[in-house]
Amino acid sequence: MSEEDLSLQRHHQPEGFSDRFALRLVKFMRFFADAFFARRYGHRAVVLETVAAVPGMVGGAIQHLHSLRRLKDDDGWIRTLLDEAENERMHLMTFVNIARPTGFERALIITAQGVFYNLFFILYLCSSRTAHRIVGYLEEEAVFSYTEYLAAVDSGKIDNVPAPKIAIDYWQLPAEARLREVIVAVRADEAGHRDVNHGFADALR
Repeated sequence: MSEEDLSLQRHHQPEGFSDRFALRLVKFMRFFADAFFARRYGHRAVVLETVAAVPGMVGGAIQHLHSLRRLKDDDGWIRTLLDEAENERMHLMTFVNIARPTGFERALIITAQGVFYNLFFILYLCSSRTAHRIVGYLEEEAVFSYTEYLAAVDSGKIDNVPAPKIAIDYWQLPAEARLREVIVAVRADEAGHRDVNHGFADALR
């Protein structure tokens, strides 16, 4: 098995109540995402990336305030979290060009973002470690979902359409790049966010 394959399959084994709570919550959320979107991976990406872009912004803002209040350096956490939020937003901008959301999905986006933002904000204030662990497990599921998406493209179940210009520019892909190359790039981003957030949770233990 290649080093890349091992990286994609990396899983943090839960340690203690906080980790187990985070993992079970993510598995619960995954169940509903699977039930609602089934194999409509493009639409799934559009809706879920609107939520995925929230934690980095929340964490970055709170860490910013912590740094100001404590008169201490943030050790690079703020920039890392804000970069993560922007990266997830670019995932969304990319997939909006691939799978146009329906009216119902747009309403779902507004509701999900409103609920998730406030709950995650409160959770981060109460237990930033648990919040980062949840994001780590969410990113594990994202890697799995994009791997399934890639398999569907490779098998011909989903058309390997040309990559949107926004994706070509952002990831500096070849001009002739297609959906497959976009999914590979996005999946690599998610694997990176997974490792960063599990690392932050470990640091807060």
